Amino acid sequence: MTRTAAGEPGSRASGILLLDKQGGWTSHDLVARTRRLAGTRKVGHAGTLDPMATGLMILGVNSSTRLLTFLVGLDKEYRATIRLGSSTVTDDREGEIVSTAPAGAVTSLGVRQVEDALATLTGEILQVPSTVSAIKVDGKRAYARARDGEEVELAARAVTVSAFELLGYEPHRSAQGDHLDLLVRVECSSGTYIRALARDLGAALGVGGHLTELRRTLVGPFSVRDAVPIDALDVGTRLIPPTRAAGEIFPTLHLSPQQAVDLGHGKRIRTDGDASSGGTVAAVAPDGRLVGIVEFAGSVGRSVVNFPPDDPTPDDAIPGDAP
Repeated sequence: MTRTAAGEPGSRASGILLLDKQGGWTSHDLVARTRRLAGTRKVGHAGTLDPMATGLMILGVNSSTRLLTFLVGLDKEYRATIRLGSSTVTDDREGEIVSTAPAGAVTSLGVRQVEDALATLTGEILQVPSTVSAIKVDGKRAYARARDGEEVELAARAVTVSAFELLGYEPHRSAQGDHLDLLVRVECSSGTYIRALARDLGAALGVGGHLTELRRTLVGPFSVRDAVPIDALDVGTRLIPPTRAAGEIFPTLHLSPQQAVDLGHGKRIRTDGDASSGGTVAAVAPDGRLVGIVEFAGSVGRSVVNFPPDDPTPDDAIPGDAP
């Protein structure tokens, strides 16, 4: 039994948690609450969500924070509402409106026009992130520079939008004029900004656009359907063991007792021709423990991340605990 920084008993149990983030919570809020519930300082997350966003967040506990590196880069799925007819300084509903569409411009849009514009933002595209993103520019977050009144110019980056699908279409009027709310589904690579897609869709249609709702539904094989809100979290019953979590991401290689020992000591292992065809695998000991994530070149494998039998102390560094 370890103790937390507050002196309370801490847990060495390791695994990942699937949380359904509610609106208004920050990613840091969820990590802080989970640390208290899990009784350990060693908690990190596999990618932030803005406070206005809801949906799936994956947290690692104790030594399973080592898995977060592999979770961050997985593809994502979102459900979002994009409001056409106005643009904001932040590309979402929380920013000041900076432009509105001319009278009649939004009401003249048809479904076919919208779908054609969605198609231009599908596939491998170059995307300029929002100026209020967390990307660092000369060591300082872009949003911090924008907040200080600086002009922020971010370089376009390559992302992949596998699907940009129109699910719903609702015209309405507000104090700001005519608007068109689009319910969309987006499948995309890690690093894609949905706010930027909303902005670019509005620009492509000549009416402006911004994001009003965002919900993350999938991260790789993990679904928000299997997640719980933080207020309903019971860490003991919801913790997904590292062997199972890693097996959702990589093929599983079952080790011999000697291979498990060798990997644990940092040695390379060999397999016969049929045991591994190259690539990365989750290496599992005969007792079911995750020994490491192993990268193969032919029949020779080396561990890129090891998972010790006992978790490090809670005061160790916390991988993955930053946006």
